[in-house]
Amino acid sequence: MMSENFVIGIDNGSQSTKVIIYDMEGNDVAYGSHKLAELVSQKTGEAVHPNDDLWDSVYHALKKCLNNFQGNRMNIVGIGLCTIRSCRALLKGDGSLAHPVLSWMDRRLSEPYIHEDDKVKYVTTTSGYLGFRLTGEFNDTAGNCEVSWPIDRQTLDWVEDDDIIAEHGLKRNMLFNLVKPGEKLGDIRSQLAQEFELKEGIPVVATANDKAVEVLGSGIKDHNTIMISLGTLISSMILRNKDYENAVNFFPTLAAIPFQYVYESNAIRRGMWTVSWFKNLIGEDLTSNASEMGVSEEEYLNQKAQEVPIGSDGLITILDWLPYPDKPYRKGIMIGFDNRHTKFHIYRSILEAISLNIKNNIEDMLEEINEDINEIVAIGGGSKSDLMLQILADTFNLPVHRRTGNSSASKGAAISVYKFLGVYNSFSDAINQTVKTEKTFIPNDDNHNFYHDLNNNVVKKVRQHTDEILKLSFPIFG
Repeated sequence: MMSENFVIGIDNGSQSTKVIIYDMEGNDVAYGSHKLAELVSQKTGEAVHPNDDLWDSVYHALKKCLNNFQGNRMNIVGIGLCTIRSCRALLKGDGSLAHPVLSWMDRRLSEPYIHEDDKVKYVTTTSGYLGFRLTGEFNDTAGNCEVSWPIDRQTLDWVEDDDIIAEHGLKRNMLFNLVKPGEKLGDIRSQLAQEFELKEGIPVVATANDKAVEVLGSGIKDHNTIMISLGTLISSMILRNKDYENAVNFFPTLAAIPFQYVYESNAIRRGMWTVSWFKNLIGEDLTSNASEMGVSEEEYLNQKAQEVPIGSDGLITILDWLPYPDKPYRKGIMIGFDNRHTKFHIYRSILEAISLNIKNNIEDMLEEINEDINEIVAIGGGSKSDLMLQILADTFNLPVHRRTGNSSASKGAAISVYKFLGVYNSFSDAINQTVKTEKTFIPNDDNHNFYHDLNNNVVKKVRQHTDEILKLSFPIFG
C-alpha cells in the first residue's frame, strides 16, 4: 500500500515557493509555484517581506500543486517543509506576525534582536513561522537556527545558559521548541486538511536551512562531490561528519541530517539575479525574439551566447551587484568593451563570471581543509542552462551533473519525510533510491586551459585595481 502513497516537498525560496508532490521513488508527480513579492526597503540596508507574503506564497503554491495532482489526495501521507534561512519573524502571542518578516538581506540580522514592541511574544525563523502556520505548533527545526540564534550545536537544542540567550537579545520563553531535522514539527491543522481535502493528521516534517536541504536533495553523500547552487545566492557545499571551528574561507552549517555538517564556500550574492537583471535591461526585444524562435527567453539567450567565443572576446564581469558589508564600496563591473561586443557577449560574460568566481571561492575552501573534489552537482534555476553547466565543467575540468526534477530543496524535504515515515531505513538509502541524474557535462581540455589562464592572469587581479577607484566614488554615489 505504501507504494500507492505520495509526499509533499515544500521549497520556500527567496524569489518563489515551489511545491512538489512525489511518489515513493522520488519522481515528480505534480508541481505548483507562487512568486514572492519584491522586498520592501524603508531605509538603506533594510529588506522585509511585505505583509504576510511568505505564508501567502506557500499557501498558493500548495493550492496550485494540489490542483495539478491527478491522484487521490487521501494517499498523501506527509509534508516536508524547507524555508529560506537567516530570516527573522516577530510573532504575537497567537503566532500571527507582529511585523513583516526580515529578509536575510536585512542588515539588522547581523545584530542581536532589540525588543522594541511588546506585541512581540516570539522571535523565530521562517521555518518556525511557516511550520506554525501549517501545524499550529510552536516548534522549529534546529537545522535552521544558526548565527543569530543561541543554539548548542552538540545537542541541537537551545543553550542552557540564559546569559548567552540574553546576548542575542532574547529570553527562553520567546523561542520556539526545537526538533531535529527529519523529526515532526506537528500535524497539519485540521482546517487546512479540510480546505485542501487532505487526510487529517498528516505529519509536517522538519528539514534544515534551505541550502543544507538542497545538499540532501541533490544527493551529496560522499566527500568527493560538491554541490553548486545556482540561485539568487550562488554558493557551493560539501558534506562532512565533523564540525569545523574558526573557518576562514567557508561557513560550517548544520546539515539536513542530524549531527552532520555542510561546509559552504563564500557565496556570490545576487548571483543568478544578475541574469534576471540583464534580461530586464534587454526588455521587449528579448521577449519578441524568443517568441519568433519558439523558445523561452533563457534558451534564446543561451543559443545566441553559444556563438560567442569563450572569454567573451575579452569582456570581463565582476559580480559585486550586492557586495558584502565589510566592502560596501564594491560595485558590479564590466570592463574590456570594444566594437565586437553585443548583448550576447554581456550575457556570456556574466555566466563566465559566475563560474570563475565560484571556482575561486571553492578553491579557497578546499585549500583550507586540504581536500579535493572530483565531481560537481549543479542545482537551482541556473542549472537548467546547458551553456552554464558546460562553462562550469570547462572551468573546473570536472564532470558536472544535473539532477532530474524541479527542485532539489523540495526533493530534500521529501527525503526527510521518507525517513520519518520509515519508507527508507536511512537518509543515504533514500538518496540512493530517489535522486537521479538527468545529464552529465564533460569538460573540454582546451577550454579549461583557456579559463585557467584567464582566471589566474586577469580575473583574480581586477579587484586590486578597481577597489581603489570604487573607494573614491563610494562617498559620492553610495
